[in-house]
Amino acid sequence: MKHALRATVFTAAAALLLPMTAINAADAAVTSTGPDGGAAGAAWTATEDGPQQYPNVAIEWDVPITMSDGTVLKGNVYRPADASGRAIDAPMPTIVNMTPYTKLVSNVADSAFAIPGLSDALVNLFRSINLTGTPISGFGELLNAAGNGQLRNFSVDRQLIKSGYTQVVVDVRGTGFSQGEWDMLRQREQADTVEVIDWASRQGWSNGKVGMNGLSYSAINQVQAAEQQPPALQAIFPVVPGSDLVNDVLAPGGGFGFNFIPLWLGAINGLKWVPDLAAIAQGKFDFQWLNDRVGDPYTYLDVLMSAYTSTDMANLDPRVQGLLNDLSVARQGWLGDPSRIRAATFVVGGWHDLFTYSESKIYNEIPLAAGSQKQLLMGNGYHITSGAEAGKPGLPPRLDVLQRAWFDKHLKGIDNGIETYGPVTLRQQGGGWITQHGFGESAAVNEAARYRRMYLSAQQSGTANSVYDGSLSADATGDTARLSVAPGLSTLCSNDAAQATAGFLSLIDACAKDSRIAETNGLTFTSAPVLEAATISGPIAVRLNTVQDAEDGYWTVTVNDVAPDGTSTVLTSGQVVASLRAVDEDSSARSENGDYTDPRLFTSLDKQLPVVPGEATTLDIPLSGTEAVLQPGHRLRVDVFAGNFPKGLPILPMLLDTGLKPQHIQLDPNRPSFVNIPVRGNTGW
Repeated sequence: MKHALRATVFTAAAALLLPMTAINAADAAVTSTGPDGGAAGAAWTATEDGPQQYPNVAIEWDVPITMSDGTVLKGNVYRPADASGRAIDAPMPTIVNMTPYTKLVSNVADSAFAIPGLSDALVNLFRSINLTGTPISGFGELLNAAGNGQLRNFSVDRQLIKSGYTQVVVDVRGTGFSQGEWDMLRQREQADTVEVIDWASRQGWSNGKVGMNGLSYSAINQVQAAEQQPPALQAIFPVVPGSDLVNDVLAPGGGFGFNFIPLWLGAINGLKWVPDLAAIAQGKFDFQWLNDRVGDPYTYLDVLMSAYTSTDMANLDPRVQGLLNDLSVARQGWLGDPSRIRAATFVVGGWHDLFTYSESKIYNEIPLAAGSQKQLLMGNGYHITSGAEAGKPGLPPRLDVLQRAWFDKHLKGIDNGIETYGPVTLRQQGGGWITQHGFGESAAVNEAARYRRMYLSAQQSGTANSVYDGSLSADATGDTARLSVAPGLSTLCSNDAAQATAGFLSLIDACAKDSRIAETNGLTFTSAPVLEAATISGPIAVRLNTVQDAEDGYWTVTVNDVAPDGTSTVLTSGQVVASLRAVDEDSSARSENGDYTDPRLFTSLDKQLPVVPGEATTLDIPLSGTEAVLQPGHRLRVDVFAGNFPKGLPILPMLLDTGLKPQHIQLDPNRPSFVNIPVRGNTGW
């Protein structure tokens, strides 16, 4: 009765706040309320921040959940409670979060929100910090993200629970207090997630409707679970998810994620050894948990060691071979298929996230109605700063606000207007927030940018301090020149380094937001300034005609926005090991002119192509899609590097094949090098 009354009151309030077009069901699919959601967005925020139906949260710690193979997972169950702290008996929708970081981490993040007054004080402090214009603006963005719903999405949203949801946070197999060996997002873990969803839907406190939330690993887990189509799963809210984990983060372009991956693996492998002290104190220690940890002490760290200590392919750990072979069972277990998703999905990503390449693709491939069943929000942030720009006039609502509105609509049936948001809400790099009907391949005709070539030219632009300062030309120039670049360490101070560290190096603005230090050891090709504001929207591809001095090479390309003061800001990037250049035509896309827009590379050892020293080798390099605006007087730039440390480093046998020797772009009118870029507006080029 209380829930029905509250839903009725909310619907009435929303009807007063929303414009008539937002209420009209016939117009709902096309009505946009702007990036901040307009009156509807204000109502969503008021609902999340206002008094809730129940005053407290009751927690049942380390509930055993037995899987079909007998392995026991442990989960914390958070339920709405009355003033005395007693859990409410009424069945409610359930939100599942599967985490490898142990529930202890979630508990620490949640504990601050459990202290009356402290939660609001911390959140308001984090939101209010403004370091824009300082050398450490990235640090301000990190704090802003924490205050704009990211922590609630990562751990526990007590406001959501108090409004009438049960939340279940579960340690995935082989981590935290759960038994078993960690299967890291592969088949057994995916099966576990489906079983946990089924278990949750059948508990007395559940009404049978299940949603999922969480960021990063937990976001990937949501997407994988939705692809399995468990009947109880109705909605998911993945923040910074991936889909093709090998190409996204493990080995983009064939270069292993040398920085992020070992630190990440080390953290999870360390945390999984933390024992259940409460169980020990009660004399209930789980010896099967200990046996499982002894049997699998450092999951995948030994694989990484093999990749960087074996000097030839014959000595590689077979698991490394499996991860880098396109048709192997190991790799296919990580390859998602978002076209199978039937649960309502709200994807949150960032242009510099670890999984940028996949995020818009996940949205595009879901075969559901835009707006009512799927939405995409892409910010201009990194993995740890998602949601940094939120909660202020003209900016999107906070992540916890959007999550609440999404679940209220799809798990409670509350008519709150969330289906009129977006459906695609984008932060234009170099501009502000916009909403539109699609992105890239799903963009409407009047929103789509036209692809065109911009050729790499040896004519000097006079705009860069680089190994060679070339130009980008709208027309082929007929240049014949060999431009050389050697591997170096300038990319330690780069946007890619910030991206590879999940955004921690984004705290150093001089590296993350300005490429001029990195460019000192790269080749640069810069266009004339645009005459009017020009939009770049969609995926980008670069073709390079290269020559290697060794039996292999490693190439990295960025596309940048160059301001009149010389600041060079990376919009997107891509990389490839020359021998892993084979293109999967079935998964690739081309523009009307026949050039690739998304040359999907196999990056697979079983698809390696020979590289002959001294002979020309054509590389087609995919760059993640982006949304950006070049303001009048700004220029477009392509940077080319012979490496990408620390974001990527080829496994040792392939690195030895490069010899760390200089690499060359051979400008040849018969084999032109160019960027195929989607542009809209009067560039003057």
